[in-house]
Amino acid sequence: MEKRPNPTDRHVGARVRMRRILMTMSQEKLGEALGVTFQQVQKYEKGVNRISASRLQQIAETLGVTPAYFFEGAPGPESDPQVGFAEESVAYVANFLSTSEGLQLNRAFARIRDARVRRRIVDLVVSLAEREGSGTH
Repeated sequence: MEKRPNPTDRHVGARVRMRRILMTMSQEKLGEALGVTFQQVQKYEKGVNRISASRLQQIAETLGVTPAYFFEGAPGPESDPQVGFAEESVAYVANFLSTSEGLQLNRAFARIRDARVRRRIVDLVVSLAEREGSGTH
């Protein structure tokens, strides 16, 4: 049986990835700053390898945040070890926002000032997603 990463480790890793991408820093650059390979950074970001307290402090300093930043919105200790639907939804959104496309879309969307235009864009995306889901192209 394959061991799944701990939900908190996945969350912290996703927050590292999101912050790194927001700063337009490559995995290689972060790895250099930490004295590790980009592959190790990938493992941290996926939650496959746990990040020690001293390493998390080093990452926080490199990315210009406090260590607490990485735990914002993390699953609590009362969470069932089996990831529930709500947690999967939050993880899905966090994963999307940590991609370059998600960040680009989010940044561009946030620059649109007209609320009606933003609403129409949301309606368009929902419509396209529904068509995609129904197999109609």
